[in-house]
Amino acid sequence: MAHDGLVMGVDIGTTSTKAIVYDAEGRVLAKASAGYPLYTDAPAAAEQDADEVLAGVMQAIAEAAQTSGQADAIRWLSVSAAMHSVLPVDERGRPLTRALTWADSRGQRQAEAIRADAGHGLYLRTGTPIHPMSPLVKLCWLREAEPDVFRRAARFISLKEYVLYHWFGEYLVDHSIASATGLFNLRRRAWDDEALAVAGVRPDRLSALEPTTRVLTGMRPEAVRALGLSPGVSVVIGASDGVLANLGVAAIHPGVAAATLGTSGAARLVVDRPLTDGEGRTFCYALTEDRWVIGGSTNSAGIILRWVRDHVGLEEPGGAGDEAHAGYHRLVAMAESVPPGSDGLVFLPFLAGERAPYWNADARGVYFGLSLQHTRAHLVRAACEGVLLQLKNVIQSLTDLAGPLREVRAGGGVMRHAWWQRTMADVMDIPVVVPDDYESSCWGAAALAWYAVGVWDRLERVEETVSLQTRLEPDPGRARVYAAAMERFRRLYGALTNEFSALAADRDRTPAELGGD
Repeated sequence: MAHDGLVMGVDIGTTSTKAIVYDAEGRVLAKASAGYPLYTDAPAAAEQDADEVLAGVMQAIAEAAQTSGQADAIRWLSVSAAMHSVLPVDERGRPLTRALTWADSRGQRQAEAIRADAGHGLYLRTGTPIHPMSPLVKLCWLREAEPDVFRRAARFISLKEYVLYHWFGEYLVDHSIASATGLFNLRRRAWDDEALAVAGVRPDRLSALEPTTRVLTGMRPEAVRALGLSPGVSVVIGASDGVLANLGVAAIHPGVAAATLGTSGAARLVVDRPLTDGEGRTFCYALTEDRWVIGGSTNSAGIILRWVRDHVGLEEPGGAGDEAHAGYHRLVAMAESVPPGSDGLVFLPFLAGERAPYWNADARGVYFGLSLQHTRAHLVRAACEGVLLQLKNVIQSLTDLAGPLREVRAGGGVMRHAWWQRTMADVMDIPVVVPDDYESSCWGAAALAWYAVGVWDRLERVEETVSLQTRLEPDPGRARVYAAAMERFRRLYGALTNEFSALAADRDRTPAELGGD
């Protein structure tokens, strides 16, 4: 279908917003990004200032528009965003606190209480595991820990909703972001009455639900001017970053999964109906009205590798920029000097607790099998392998639910190195395909926009735009080594589950209670 405009995909992430201008063939015409802080002032807290995020979003969009030299031709914005944030605002839309992000885990006690009561039924209806990341759990924590804030809040919204409110003066949430709250009934596409009762909120304290393809018009003139766009610009409300990452690499068919290793990691698969797991291992979030994404997110990715770089692999902690990249290249070189399987050394990469498939915030990191033959290089390789073994755990959950995979499309900053691509194929024992574009959520948002506004007649047109850089087949010998390592990995986790809980209990006790001075 002919058209005369451009689209900008906007991805509101945890530490930065990226904005990329595309044409309908997926060609990148301009890009920009803007960062903002993540506040971790209190134990287990991970918060953001909503106005700092809003300023970052505005800056990235304005810079991308200006850099393109075609700001007047940008007819649509389409918005991707990180999931699970909660921001209480007053009746005038002003934040009452910082936003609680997905990484905020202060609701562990509330999550345990919900799981012990109505947790599994809530999960089966909403598709969101009962975990401190979930806004359902965050609302319960906020109600107990900050009762005055909870009482004063006119609305509880996400950071994406805060941006849309400033653009349009309305509280709107897409089905995808809503389906990651633990408050949204997947099959009814409405707020879930029991979940709302558990959270202690009424529907009028949440935003109006909209399909991910809803096109919003009438942006406030002052917002249009600040963004440097034409007055007629429209906004496709879009979806969450996870589901759009699948769309951005055209992983939308049965048997084709998307896996990302960035700061955190995830594996996801598109299905044609809401699909939840009897064991509660996976999430299920909306992409469009007839497509859903099942998957699991893991804390065990770049955050672990940064720790390994700074405290295990290198004698001096890594810096930033080129220095940091050089540090990661040195890690890979060390890992390559050791045989697959790290001579029997296994690493459980749970330094930050874990999400899928265990959903255990108490889990902690373990090196197992250390001997005198093991060197610093063994420690590095075992840690890298541990990250991939844990991602395979997530992949296994998907295959249990939806059947075998024929390929995994891999992205994220970690996957730019050939060693990681090759080792992922061996660990997964599945062909790994690497797309050219690593900003898959931005392109996924743009692709959804082309479909929503009718430039594309079907979502599958995205396949014509995705360039696949590399395909790596697993090596049978190395795959057998990792299959054995995977079995040991799982046995170790099972054997240590009670010890993780005991360690967490000890952390909460005073020295006197532990028998100390």
